[in-house]
Amino acid sequence: MAAVTQTKSKKKKVVKSVAQGNAYVQATYNNTIVTLTDLNGNTLAWSSAGNCGFKGPKKATPYAAGMIVKAAADRVKEIGLKEINVFVKGVGAGRDSAVRALNANGFQVLSIKDLTPLPHNGCRPRKPRRV
Repeated sequence: MAAVTQTKSKKKKVVKSVAQGNAYVQATYNNTIVTLTDLNGNTLAWSSAGNCGFKGPKKATPYAAGMIVKAAADRVKEIGLKEINVFVKGVGAGRDSAVRALNANGFQVLSIKDLTPLPHNGCRPRKPRRV
């Protein structure tokens, strides 16, 4: 009896090439999250302040937002993403610096849109207190 050894052939990883996509920046008071997608909305890469090693109040700083964008940009380098539309949501300190960092990391920013939710009239107020 001869021992037969089988070698598994590795499948080549298909690297899809995406030239244009969207960048979603969610900037809250506690954290900043950046997601890079293609035009259909399929996530290519994402990064957050906690993911990059920031803890506590440092997560919502402009410096952290720049580091987040750099980490996400490094992940999509081999995909070939060049042009992005930026969608910003939230009122945190990292919103402006995240957009600037996207421009500084080699992306051509085509448009910037603010998606921050605004209440039209809000909740019904409490009844007046009788003393």
